[in-house]
Amino acid sequence: MLIKTSFVLAVALCAAAPAVLAQATGVPLMNPALGAASAPAPATVPAKRAAPPPAPVVNGFPTINWDALVPEDWDPFKDFKGTNLAALSDADPRAQQMLKQMREIWDNAPINAKLVGQKVRIPGFVVPLEDSKDGLKEFLLVPYFGACIHSPPPPANQIIHILPKTPAKELRSMDAVWIHGILTADRTDSYMGAAGYRIEAQEVLPYKETRR
Repeated sequence: MLIKTSFVLAVALCAAAPAVLAQATGVPLMNPALGAASAPAPATVPAKRAAPPPAPVVNGFPTINWDALVPEDWDPFKDFKGTNLAALSDADPRAQQMLKQMREIWDNAPINAKLVGQKVRIPGFVVPLEDSKDGLKEFLLVPYFGACIHSPPPPANQIIHILPKTPAKELRSMDAVWIHGILTADRTDSYMGAAGYRIEAQEVLPYKETRR
């Protein structure tokens, strides 16, 4: 059941990620308990987005949400509209082809050029890439629990390659963290997924909600 489940779950999680907000920050963080059974049905990205709430600035780094990383005119579900996923069997060649097509589109997802070079503060979940006795030297930051590990990778514009200033100690897979640094458009292809952005992190901090 891998192919059908992977395609449906990937689409559902990508659709849900921008809508699941941490109330105190206006930043999307996926509920760690979310699973295939509770994932919302696929939905298209709206043509116009509501203005985000004022972003708190912490230590000179403005907070951004994951939705801001996606160009306003990019619809990740454009090529899958009108498809009845429930009608496809696991062995249906169309399901296999759609999964392949999805990965090609999502692994080359466009970035939001307006944010490149900006100081940002963003939360997310850790996907380790290179560990050492001194701590994590690099990892991927993803917007929802389980991405790249328990479910397929999200689009490349929803994955950030993190290079900490100093190795991040005592971090485990899927820990929630805050990242402070300058967002760049450097692409990274790894065994865990394709990242469209990179941050050479000035700080990697345990996630805590910011109260206004």
